[in-house]
Amino acid sequence: QVQLVESGGDLVQPGGSLRLSCVGSGLPFSRYALRWYHRAPRSLREMVAEISSAGDSTEYADSVKDRFTISRDNAENTMYLQMNDLKPEDTGVYFCHAFSVLGSYWGQGTQVTVSS
Repeated sequence: QVQLVESGGDLVQPGGSLRLSCVGSGLPFSRYALRWYHRAPRSLREMVAEISSAGDSTEYADSVKDRFTISRDNAENTMYLQMNDLKPEDTGVYFCHAFSVLGSYWGQGTQVTVSS
């Protein structure tokens, strides 16, 4: 059974930082590219960052460039999202997504709230 489990969401003040984690099990983690998605309140889910299966290529949405950093540790089956200089508009649920020719899987999400 494939599972992706996110953690690290919290309530944080504007300008603060958080690190989200996504741990995968039941799949050959290193063979999957990975993405973080953000679903703001009353909005659709949007991709914020992507990392290649080997971790040697990354992409970011314009809204998070220079603030968020995606990384992965294939030995630990874990992906991270370092979030700095958080803004109220970063509030929402963050999901991890694993995808390849082998399949596509989603986690349940972790809540991030940026508020003073």
